[in-house]
Amino acid sequence: MKTNHTCNCADDRRDFLKHAAVLVAGAVAGLGASARDGAALPVTFGEPLARAGDELTYPIPAADGATIDRDNGVIVVRFQNQACSFNLSCPHENAAVRWKSALGRFECSRHDSVYSPAGVYTAGRATRNMDRFAIKKNGTSLVVDVSRLIQSDQQKAVWDAAVVAV
Repeated sequence: MKTNHTCNCADDRRDFLKHAAVLVAGAVAGLGASARDGAALPVTFGEPLARAGDELTYPIPAADGATIDRDNGVIVVRFQNQACSFNLSCPHENAAVRWKSALGRFECSRHDSVYSPAGVYTAGRATRNMDRFAIKKNGTSLVVDVSRLIQSDQQKAVWDAAVVAV
């Protein structure tokens, strides 16, 4: 299954990527960190080391931080010896999700859905949390399966467990 990560919002691609970068705070919070910790997390843009079908291989970051792969719509986060991977798009209609630091939450740019820093849906038109990708550790790399998009409303335990120790 190939996922579609297009932005159908009025913002241009650069604005989308700028705002998508703050999704890192949600991924970090999903690993047990606070919104303040997530906001301070260093963010870089990168690409996979390798691709085998729908599996993208990324290096394990040497320190806490996140890598945003804009071409594949993936963010990989390392925080407190754990890693996870999130989809960059709002699960409602794939619009850009923006971090509202003053409010400590994410908001969808299209329909104003609201998410906690952990990616948990709290209000708006969306009906579920932000989506995660399946992830596994392979030596010194992380392998993200972009064909396995985990939706918290359908697979809550799998969504909660979509982290690896690093």
